[in-house]
Amino acid sequence: MKKAIVMDKKDNVATLLSDVETADKVYVRTGEEETEFEVREKIPFGHKFALTTIKKGEHIIKYGEVIGRATQDIETGGHVHIHNVESLRGRGDLT
Repeated sequence: MKKAIVMDKKDNVATLLSDVETADKVYVRTGEEETEFEVREKIPFGHKFALTTIKKGEHIIKYGEVIGRATQDIETGGHVHIHNVESLRGRGDLT
């Protein structure tokens, strides 16, 4: 059984605890609730996948905090990483 962790109930991403292949089922526990997700692509250990559809421009939330913004639409189960997320920290153009 593949598993991922969610750090805060506000998170819209989960962090994988092992490598996964396309269409693998991943189980995520949030408090007492466990939910099954199907990943859409091969994703390595430690990377994130979307728990819900995240539209371009929407915030990526991990630890209950905004960690970035989607640069393209990300479907539920999709890989969330530097290819589709931009940081909002330390950017002079956003201040």
